[in-house]
Amino acid sequence: MAARLQPSAPSGEPGSRPGEEPDPALWQELGWTPDSGQLAALLALQDQLRLWNGRVNLTRLVEGDDFWIAQVFDSLWPWVPLLTAPGGVSDGLEVIDVGTGGGFPGLALAIALPTARLTLVDSVGRKLEAVQAMATSLGLEGRLELRCERVERTGRSPDCRGRFDRAMARAVAGAPVVAEYLMPLLRPDGQALLYRGQWGPADQQALEAAARMLKARVEPAQRRDLPGGRGVRHGLWLRPAGPCPAAYPRPVGVPQKQPIAGQG
Repeated sequence: MAARLQPSAPSGEPGSRPGEEPDPALWQELGWTPDSGQLAALLALQDQLRLWNGRVNLTRLVEGDDFWIAQVFDSLWPWVPLLTAPGGVSDGLEVIDVGTGGGFPGLALAIALPTARLTLVDSVGRKLEAVQAMATSLGLEGRLELRCERVERTGRSPDCRGRFDRAMARAVAGAPVVAEYLMPLLRPDGQALLYRGQWGPADQQALEAAARMLKARVEPAQRRDLPGGRGVRHGLWLRPAGPCPAAYPRPVGVPQKQPIAGQG
């Protein structure tokens, strides 16, 4: 059973600086604009990140474009088709963020999809305590579940395996490893999202080899240039092609040491 973390809130007011709204052109480039409540929540998230980052060292991407482009924009861009879908499409959607670290992309997506339910997984307890405190401050705790455990255990937990409509991981491990983490978590009609930076033919071949072993299929890669010259990003979506074999995920540490794409 995953630990349920209930840290006490820190004393004192949130960060000393006011929120810094981005240029509205950022939302035009993204193709989705937050409403006033969502923008206020994103500003509050930045403020909370400042507060907790000094205590836990969550991320260096806190101020200005580091936050709005490298955190928020980069978290949300693969989700724009869902963010702009007709009302009700995401109602009750079950999403899991594996290796959430400082809370991205999970917290940003929880703000952008106010009727979805999210599960955030990380094995570092002090980071997850900070994430839970931030979520509570933002009023998100009713839609968030936090699990302090290795994701290999999550994928074998009866209350998580085969449960989720969407599973995602950003900056966690190599693509075949991440695929092994995510695919066991999906419902038969679910989708897994791998956030990647540079992506080439060798990467694609390795992911497709892993997908075959996981009974999954890889959709064409999505490419995005981040604003402000922040680099190229790729989004890789996978769908189940059949039930994920019971052997996956393998025991803790094995996927990273022996990626399945390298097996015969």
